[in-house]
Amino acid sequence: MAIRGRAAGDRIVSALSRSWLPRSLIAPAPSSDPDGCRNKLVRFTRQGSTKMTKTNTGTAGIDTAKDKLDVAVHGREQRWRVANAAAGWRRLAVDLTEAGVTKVGIEATGGYERGVVRHLRAEGFVVLVLQPIQVKNFARLHLRRAKNDALDAVLIAACTALLEPRSIEADERLTDLADHLTFVEQIEEDIARLKTRLEHIDEPRRRRLVLGDIDRLKARRLAELARIAGQLRQHADLAQRLDLVLSVPGIGERTALALIIRMPELGQISREKAAALAGLAPFDDESGKHKGERHIGGGRARLRRSLFAAALPASFRWNKALCAFYAHHRARGHAHNYVLVACARKLLIYANTVVQRGSPWVENPIAL
Repeated sequence: MAIRGRAAGDRIVSALSRSWLPRSLIAPAPSSDPDGCRNKLVRFTRQGSTKMTKTNTGTAGIDTAKDKLDVAVHGREQRWRVANAAAGWRRLAVDLTEAGVTKVGIEATGGYERGVVRHLRAEGFVVLVLQPIQVKNFARLHLRRAKNDALDAVLIAACTALLEPRSIEADERLTDLADHLTFVEQIEEDIARLKTRLEHIDEPRRRRLVLGDIDRLKARRLAELARIAGQLRQHADLAQRLDLVLSVPGIGERTALALIIRMPELGQISREKAAALAGLAPFDDESGKHKGERHIGGGRARLRRSLFAAALPASFRWNKALCAFYAHHRARGHAHNYVLVACARKLLIYANTVVQRGSPWVENPIAL
């Protein structure tokens, strides 16, 4: 009996089956094309299949929870579970070495993955931290609906086998600073909530209480920012990078810290990649005769918010090039938010350029 709502090709297989991916493939539909659904320009050759086998060698996937880690080796039936603690990490490193694994994939899980990632990298493993959207879309590609921790580990291993390691490794020095900066951003969110609450309070005593809370949070915010800047300046290369970013008019210390900490790739990538990482790159929205507006999307939301906060005063007062840029596009009829996004992207490009060149900002003739 057919089950309604199930897509063609869906199978329910054992968690220990190593062939769930092939069982989820879509069968070629009847077609006038003698090759069915295959692309005539792409053939599966013996060399191609050999290459795929090679990429599958020595790869493992880890599904992370608060207390445990589920592990699967790609292309094999090896699966096991260890504790998400120092003793479990040490045992995991030994087991992976015995299994001949050199590349490990792990899904970002709210910070619970950081300890094991740090430990495995110290042991010499290549560790890829996958974004949840990557794993989710990979499962959709293979029409996989069943979900449990063991199957997720198999899925992550299969996804990792097809990915190349990042050309720019994460800077471990910035991990703790990123957590600290998040704490400051949460303080700023608390201040904003209290200010909103204050608008609806008329009674003097309660207003004094809320105003006192706002003052205390502002003082704490300044103290924590100073602490972050002090910790960052203990490293000569990071201090130099911070000074270069601060040389850009319109970028204050708060925004500069966000740029250095939230984007370790700053100065090592192109302006287009920097904009995409920050979620400030406009993407096309066209299909056939449809010509939609370009929109930004994705990226690092906290970094983007910091750049937005800096873009408004920078484009109205502090940065002459941005002031002229803003006025020019507003005169052409572009909406304020549209131009503000472009100004935020410009600030990021300026910061990326000064770090890339290793020289501070120099005021040039304004060019739109």
